[in-house]
Amino acid sequence: MVEIKTAGEIQAIRAAGRVVAQVLAAVRDQAKAGTRTAELDEVLARAGAVSPFLGYQPGFAPVPFPAVICTSVNDAALHGIPGRYRLADGDLLSVDCGAVLDGWTADAAVSFTVGAPRPADTRLIAATGDALRAGIAAAVPGGRIGDISAAIGAAGRAAGYGICTDFGGHGVGRAMHEDPHVPNEGRPRRGHRLVPGLVIAIEPWFLAGGRDQYRIDGDGWTIRSGDGSRAAHAEHTVAVTEDGPQVLTVP
Repeated sequence: MVEIKTAGEIQAIRAAGRVVAQVLAAVRDQAKAGTRTAELDEVLARAGAVSPFLGYQPGFAPVPFPAVICTSVNDAALHGIPGRYRLADGDLLSVDCGAVLDGWTADAAVSFTVGAPRPADTRLIAATGDALRAGIAAAVPGGRIGDISAAIGAAGRAAGYGICTDFGGHGVGRAMHEDPHVPNEGRPRRGHRLVPGLVIAIEPWFLAGGRDQYRIDGDGWTIRSGDGSRAAHAEHTVAVTEDGPQVLTVP
């Protein structure tokens, strides 16, 4: 069931979104060559919120997620588990973070390079960000979920990247994952109607090799490109309002 949020509820999600934005900024500042990804998993606890990721177990996962944030490195696109891996200069790191504050949830992700970037990674990250902005721009009253999906897909395909629709955006608010599903590719003017009060996480992720296939690691969580190419992920929590889309995961 799709839940429409009141103006007050949107403000409560915005408060959680500010925490998410602060955590992502702190993680980005801390992510230097030589840093273990497990060290990045300690930031949220200092922000006065709790993680909706820790202990989460959807149907595809054999075990609950064991960490507070997701840290996906290089060919890992989503759901990377922080651990003993030490970041190296030139790594492409995608960080996904959620926060629950006073019963309301927000979710966002960012990709960036540790140290000196490869030109191909810079293009991939930029294209993913462009797709996120295109998806957000389509989140207007009277539109459809398919308009968001089509905008994201068009940006990814134009850049030559692989896209998978098995994992994508979603409703968010009382829980981290709510209806509706927001695929990263689709047909315009199809799907659930966008109305004021709808709050969704829009999250493109692209695969540099141009193929749509992925694989899941033996940990049951980490999603990697099927061909070993690099991946990037970007996400914001967005409210559909009469005045247009409002991004809730900003400082």
